[in-house]
Amino acid sequence: MTEIFRRKLHPELKKWVDKKTIVVLTGMRQAGKTTLMRMLFDGIGGRNKVFLDVENPIVQRIFNEADYDNIWANLKGYGISAQQKAYIFLDEVQAMPEAVKAVKYLFDHYNVQFFITGSSSFYLKNLFPESLAGRKTVFELYPLDFEEFLVFKKAPKEFHKTFSDRDANKNRISYEKTIKLYEEYLKFGGLPKVVLIESEDEKKAIIEDIYKSYFEKDVRMLADFRDIRKLQELILLLMQRAGSKVNISRLSSELGISRETVYSYMTFLEATYFISLIRPFSRSVDREVSGSRKIYLCDTGILNHLAQVSSGAILENAVFNCIKKLGTVNYYERRGGKEIDFILRKSSIALEVKERGTDFDKRDIAGFVTSLKLKEGYVITKSFVEGRGFVCASDV
Repeated sequence: MTEIFRRKLHPELKKWVDKKTIVVLTGMRQAGKTTLMRMLFDGIGGRNKVFLDVENPIVQRIFNEADYDNIWANLKGYGISAQQKAYIFLDEVQAMPEAVKAVKYLFDHYNVQFFITGSSSFYLKNLFPESLAGRKTVFELYPLDFEEFLVFKKAPKEFHKTFSDRDANKNRISYEKTIKLYEEYLKFGGLPKVVLIESEDEKKAIIEDIYKSYFEKDVRMLADFRDIRKLQELILLLMQRAGSKVNISRLSSELGISRETVYSYMTFLEATYFISLIRPFSRSVDREVSGSRKIYLCDTGILNHLAQVSSGAILENAVFNCIKKLGTVNYYERRGGKEIDFILRKSSIALEVKERGTDFDKRDIAGFVTSLKLKEGYVITKSFVEGRGFVCASDV
């Protein structure tokens, strides 16, 4: 039996059990949503609960009723009673969009709490109309960050919460103990199923299967694209640009499709968690919105498997995947071309990612911090660098 490892989001989800809300968990395919919801399900006492896979046609029949009150009769076969509070978990709800109307009705008229998973925010925007406003609480689950990766590898270590603490408490011995695992994280990414396999050949096979599954289930089921081959070509072009600004006109020209089509493809890729796009930092909202965006891939394992990009780009992508949960992430570029990789808007922190940071990098980012009136700045470095102002990438 496969060992179950706790995700960092689990305690937060537990807080919402028994609150009057529909708990929705979304994220990219194979990020671990079903396993996390199973853990939540197992932790709920009593028997008036059920976990249903909505992709199963038999389960779909439960909700295929013109009179939603009849659904309770269908649920009796699963041991569910309407006489006491029920906990109903619906996994992969996008397989039956019409079930959402039934969920709304039952939530409003019965003592029931729903827990729902869907594979992307694209589903949620289409499945959960404004009529569910005020009824749902949405959580996003991403692939493992490096802290969770170490837990899955049974090699946990202490991670400090703030960058200043990470800077002050970095330790060469701790760094040496985890650097090989960090290199594995960079190479194969943080998708749980991939992380738990030891064989590199099997890891590659699983990554390939996850990518194929994305096209078979997310793209073909959800998107009304005329030419999926162009989408595949776009993905490969975008991967080569990981960590770089996206030029829509150039992509349009290379692919032989309109700018509007490129925009629609990229909107879909972002909404299904396959890519992330970050905007330039500016004190002017208009300038920020209109600026070119930089692109990052959902997982470095997929990026490494499908494209040939520099080790520096892989590192930058991995760092982004570990910091994006901290709030809005921007980048900054001066007119002369000098750039800061990341600015964490909420905490007012600038981060520059380097495979080996130098004092020049430290002085450079200090200048940006002063000119942009930020609070702090750090060089995130894969190598261990003594002195203040440097944070190990494996501590992020």
